[in-house]
Amino acid sequence: MTFTELREKYPVFLYNWYKIEETENEFKFSFEFEIKGLSKFCPTWKIPKKSDTSYDKKILENLVFNLGMTELVSYWKITCSPNVFVNNVKLTNEQIDWWKKLYFFGLGEFFYKNNIKTSINEFMNITSGNTALEKINIKEELKGSLVPIGGGKDSIVTLDILKEDFNENNMCYIINPRGATTETVETAGYGKDRVCKVERTLDKNMLELNKQGYLNGHTPFSSIVAFSSLIVAYLNKKKYIVLSNEASANESTIYEEEVNHQYSKSYEFEQDFNNYVRKNIFEDITYFSLLRPISEYQIAKHFATLPEFYKVFKSCNAGSKENKWCGNCPKCLFVYIILSPFMDKNDMINIFGEDLLEKESLKETMEMLCGIQRNKPFECVGSRDEVNTAICEAIRKYENNGEKLPELYKYYKTTEKYNEYKDKENTYNIFYNSENNVPKHYLDLLKKSGII
Repeated sequence: MTFTELREKYPVFLYNWYKIEETENEFKFSFEFEIKGLSKFCPTWKIPKKSDTSYDKKILENLVFNLGMTELVSYWKITCSPNVFVNNVKLTNEQIDWWKKLYFFGLGEFFYKNNIKTSINEFMNITSGNTALEKINIKEELKGSLVPIGGGKDSIVTLDILKEDFNENNMCYIINPRGATTETVETAGYGKDRVCKVERTLDKNMLELNKQGYLNGHTPFSSIVAFSSLIVAYLNKKKYIVLSNEASANESTIYEEEVNHQYSKSYEFEQDFNNYVRKNIFEDITYFSLLRPISEYQIAKHFATLPEFYKVFKSCNAGSKENKWCGNCPKCLFVYIILSPFMDKNDMINIFGEDLLEKESLKETMEMLCGIQRNKPFECVGSRDEVNTAICEAIRKYENNGEKLPELYKYYKTTEKYNEYKDKENTYNIFYNSENNVPKHYLDLLKKSGII
């Protein structure tokens, strides 16, 4: 069925309840969502609990309810029901507008790929209950950083910058651990007592409906990271949540349209999130990206100086379950390209298992990454400008060393992009993005690392 047909057949979506259960060693959060007349959904979260964990019940309830609001959109998108009812909890008009903005722009890729034409005013109407959740500031002292880890080069660079600030108050945060995330924190020296590993489960009914052909697609996962990390930071009394989103996360995926695969990694979302939390939950924990002032190019250059992580890092979504690089997707090729000016060819082949720049099958992907084709791939990749700069720098390196150019770079030299960029000044060695929320102490650490 089409978007319009589904909305007519299933006009009502419900956020029925959230539930907090607690044992000696664990918190379990459950949610019930319902597409009226189709199915109910009950996703869960399990978060480890320390023996000395203390918390205010009202604060935790507010946090968990809002985590449910981020989970909601994954189930709503199955039928895109026009009317959403949040039972029991009262939302202000400002909160409703905030959630609608996140859902609408966070679903930009979903709408685009499913050819859905709608607007922020008409895609969803939210009605809420009667009981307002109270904003309560935290009374306990907060110390240190919580660092979400994805297993790629970005969070590794963040951990390396923070090593100058390596103390018992810093903690890593992992959702559904896999090889790369676990090995990253171990290599960085974080023991079990300084890593919080949580388990998030999706409801099987959603997965079954997806198989049956109901609407499916990308949701703003980084907003789930944001709200869940807020809970983990609160329970572990951390003052900062330190993300690893770089400046290029702000760039639209679709040329000249507001469709950004990385919307919930953008500076705009970061600002919106902090404002929402301070107004509706508490004012004590700050969420920011340490890498926001810099580019993917600078991150890659710094990562190349960390050989201990070469065999550890993985950021290929296609190969994530097997903890490997698939060698065929846009993410694999982007990482290969952005590292190619800075790393030895043999090291690259040892990491990826092959030379991706020799694969003719990836030519079209390279064209999308560098802007020969107008639209970027729907992946977390750098800006078109960074990709062209990296390719030209790598070509220069190959030629200066008297090495044969790989097939993709040989082809790139025949394109207009090469003529456009070959003599263009490389601004990324001294790049600095002033649109950031990095506190002074952390900015000093970034400067001390030599990246800026």
